[in-house]
Amino acid sequence: MESCGSFDKTFWRDRRVFVTGATGLVGGWLVRRLLDAEADVVCLIRDWTPQSELFKSRMIDEVTVVNGDLCDQAVLERALGEFEISTVMHLAAQTIVGIANRNPISTFEANIGGTWKLLEACRRSPKVGQIIVASSDKAYGEAKTLPYTEDTPLAGQHPYDVSKSCSDLIAQTYAVTYGLPVMITRCGNFYGGGDLNWNRIIPGTIRSVLRDQRPLIRSDGTFVRDYFYVEDGAAAYMFLAEQLARRPDLAGQAFNLSTEIQLSVTDIVRMVLNVMRSKLEPEILGEASHEIPHQYLSAQKARELLNWRPLFTLEEGLRRTIAWYTNHLQPTVKHTSTMWPVGFAAKSA
Repeated sequence: MESCGSFDKTFWRDRRVFVTGATGLVGGWLVRRLLDAEADVVCLIRDWTPQSELFKSRMIDEVTVVNGDLCDQAVLERALGEFEISTVMHLAAQTIVGIANRNPISTFEANIGGTWKLLEACRRSPKVGQIIVASSDKAYGEAKTLPYTEDTPLAGQHPYDVSKSCSDLIAQTYAVTYGLPVMITRCGNFYGGGDLNWNRIIPGTIRSVLRDQRPLIRSDGTFVRDYFYVEDGAAAYMFLAEQLARRPDLAGQAFNLSTEIQLSVTDIVRMVLNVMRSKLEPEILGEASHEIPHQYLSAQKARELLNWRPLFTLEEGLRRTIAWYTNHLQPTVKHTSTMWPVGFAAKSA
């Protein structure tokens, strides 16, 4: 079996791939990787987001753009049919927990309604051969037994978690009931260059250090999460699509993708500070609510069944992420250092 770090160019060359969420964090890196594989990429774009990696890197000039909303089924059916799409990568979602808590309806419409409308459009498009649906570790809710495995019940309770539980189950429904070729990914908290939501802990911390400001921890700092590097996510989505094309029996299955390292918010902030050689102390606000206190994933199924493994260590991912933000923010920050220490210790699960 080929390495999950490479892609099969004969599989992807000239393949029509439909990407939702292309202006998002993972979507931008996925489009870059698909273009490297010489795929024919079609992106559904609702909003003009000039700061996204898709626009800033000018990849937008190399893809076909369908202007429209994920909740517009007619637009989805037209795009899949007219462009003769073979592979669908469904990454679009409202991903911010705080926004979901304040505005649950928009989150439900995008994450639940958008998923079933896309899958229904796929069902009506016979040329679609593979569909990768990006779910989340949040779909499990707050489980009593850790780590989460794929057999852990999907039991979200708060708006964002519920939206991911529902969209995950809907994807399974379309696979089981209609034979749709769907695979589901459940990943931890993505991080990496291109995430411009400064409320997220890693980009917010990096920006604070580059501006010589104390980083803010909006929770009490004890919440434990998986942190998954964005380039690993992009590579994994393509790897899973290739596997599904070769092994139709994988349809309907979900896979946890994780480094299997559990870290508190305070842990990850201090790692960023360490790598950046900063002596700043984080300010703990203790404002977060309706969040699950402890989550981490087992990726044993993906390792054993697919021979999958992450491509980047946590340290490598953080270094690449810090380098991206340093370059991105260069016009507006004064850099005190561009060299970081050789290593640091991480807690293992």
